[in-house]
Amino acid sequence: MADSERPIVIVGASLGGAKAAEALREAGYRGGIVLIGEEHERPYERPPLSKGYLMGKDDREKIYVHPPQWYAEHDVTLRLGTAVAAIDPAARTVTLADDGQVGYHKLLLTTGSEPRRLPVPGADQDGVLYLRRVDDSDRIKAALRPGARIAVIGAGWIGLEVAAAARTAGAEVTVLEALELPLLRVLGREVAQVFADLHRDHGVDLRFGVQVTELTGADGKVSGVKLGDGSEVAADAVVVGIGISPATALAEAAGLEVDNGIRTDQHLRTSDPDVYAAGDVANAHHPLFDRHIRVEHWANALNQPQTAARAMLGQPDAVYDRVPYFFTDQYDLGMEYVGYVEPGGYDQVVFRGDPATREFIAFWLSGGRVLAGMNVNVWDVTDPIRELVRSRRVVDPKALADPDVPLGEV
Repeated sequence: MADSERPIVIVGASLGGAKAAEALREAGYRGGIVLIGEEHERPYERPPLSKGYLMGKDDREKIYVHPPQWYAEHDVTLRLGTAVAAIDPAARTVTLADDGQVGYHKLLLTTGSEPRRLPVPGADQDGVLYLRRVDDSDRIKAALRPGARIAVIGAGWIGLEVAAAARTAGAEVTVLEALELPLLRVLGREVAQVFADLHRDHGVDLRFGVQVTELTGADGKVSGVKLGDGSEVAADAVVVGIGISPATALAEAAGLEVDNGIRTDQHLRTSDPDVYAAGDVANAHHPLFDRHIRVEHWANALNQPQTAARAMLGQPDAVYDRVPYFFTDQYDLGMEYVGYVEPGGYDQVVFRGDPATREFIAFWLSGGRVLAGMNVNVWDVTDPIRELVRSRRVVDPKALADPDVPLGEV
């Protein structure tokens, strides 16, 4: 089959995969598009799974990227419930688990990530839950009943959002975290304390510096979490949120360069010129930061596919240089974060407003330059924060902290 007759194949029927198909059509591509996914659900967004959908505020139809008819209307072949067994870059083919094969002209990997599993005895019992897919969210939602005892292992974004949903549903919640504060690696001590205070104020039992050694149970059903000091936390369900790992097995087996994800250039092209990657799985070179970064958040899955689509169509100006962005909603706290800071990669935190009121902006600085900003219950400021990060200029911390100085004039 000639290259012109081969389709663009997208492995991963996720938000990223669906948005790539959409971007290809919007860019005028009229060739074949094959979108392959393991799940039986058509592509959907994941943030609602730990937010509105989990809390029962959003119905199921709202999570989907496109209505069912969109794929046929845009001549996108959607193959659901289909696992990919292997990729052959030399032959430019994708082999399916059922022994079928699809040739490609260009290949985009939007395989996302997988929850890290808890490596302790008893972790395979019923009632031990992870959150990645919509079915996972359904199972957790069913467990969040008034009076239910919910243990959450891991105080990252997923763990805290599940804890907030559980408390809102009337469950009794214990959060178990190995570090001293929630989100410590992401936010640092100064801002992590805000989230610790938030959850304590809403009745969550936070236990820091603990080690989980075993999940106890009876008749195959979990009943508690045993800690390193010998104590046990009773639980009707245990939600494990100890991070995710990029789904790189296919790429690695195909000989693509893998290093904390599939390594790509700023065009999202991998070490093979006909293969691209986007979303959670892509460790992409970012021209603003002049380094490779992998961002595990919705905005990357939403926006990177547009760049990948244009790059696959040969547009040389297709460069992904957006400043990372993510958000969370917990109880009455809404937050947006713009920028990128490595753990311990800052030397100063500047607050505009009082963190105790949970209505403030926090800025992380290094050498006087703003690396990231987080607005908490303060709105319509992400654009000026983003410009501060992009500018890389040295700022006056006093002006940054002064609410009377517009952010655009700092």
